[in-house]
Amino acid sequence: MTNIVIDTNVLLSALFSDRGASYKLLSIIDSEKFVVNISTTLLYEYEEILKLKSKLDIKYVDSILDYICLIGKKNSIFYLWRPRLKDVDDDFLLELAVKSSSIIITLNSKDFEPASEFGIEVMTPKEFLQDIGEVS
Repeated sequence: MTNIVIDTNVLLSALFSDRGASYKLLSIIDSEKFVVNISTTLLYEYEEILKLKSKLDIKYVDSILDYICLIGKKNSIFYLWRPRLKDVDDDFLLELAVKSSSIIITLNSKDFEPASEFGIEVMTPKEFLQDIGEVS
């Protein structure tokens, strides 16, 4: 089964529109085709950004986050390789991906170019869905 780490921008995009690959990915987040990997830092970022930037009721955002916590594979990060990325606020995503041997799913692939140094693949939601046979 494929391990993935979902960047916050993908979740935000899915919550803004029920069209597109980000929404499709969120709608099958409990799929048996992949495992969503999470960490405390990632969940804090999800919470902060989704509550600030989405126009959804806070209780709805909490429900989404609770579900991600329920189905996600929890990871503790004990090492830091910083800074590696253009946006140092994304370094924790790279660390989580390395720890969990995951593909990073993001809308900003260029920001994660250094991930290849660790053998980490970076894909857009559409590329990933195509890869697992969910979109043609």
